[in-house]
Amino acid sequence: MTKPTWNPYLAGALTGVLIILSVWVSGKFFGTSTSFVRVAAVIEQSVGIDTSKNIHFTEKNGKYGAQALPDWQLLFILGIFIGSFIAARAAGDFKLQAVPDMWRKNFGDNPVKRGLAAFFGGIIALFGARLAGG
Repeated sequence: MTKPTWNPYLAGALTGVLIILSVWVSGKFFGTSTSFVRVAAVIEQSVGIDTSKNIHFTEKNGKYGAQALPDWQLLFILGIFIGSFIAARAAGDFKLQAVPDMWRKNFGDNPVKRGLAAFFGGIIALFGARLAGG
């Protein structure tokens, strides 16, 4: 027997209301992809790569560079992880497992196959988010 889940229409509508409230209160849309670019700049700098020569990290007054961290988006990402943990604990759904059941069902026990699917899916999602300006 599966546990009851939220109605996806209600969850989508509440997400829409939350986005409207975020713009109304802070004047900013929710987003996370810019923080991933900024964290990439931090990682590159930590291994000795000079990001000041990369136009992507220096354009728009360094908006995408490591110097822009920490910011509200990074805290938003941390909040997603913390909120997800609290919600899962409250619902009684939290469990530590290396591979979620859905991934095991769809991709089997081969970690390379699962890793490649996750990696390329992430590339597509991040490319789409960056292409949309978010």
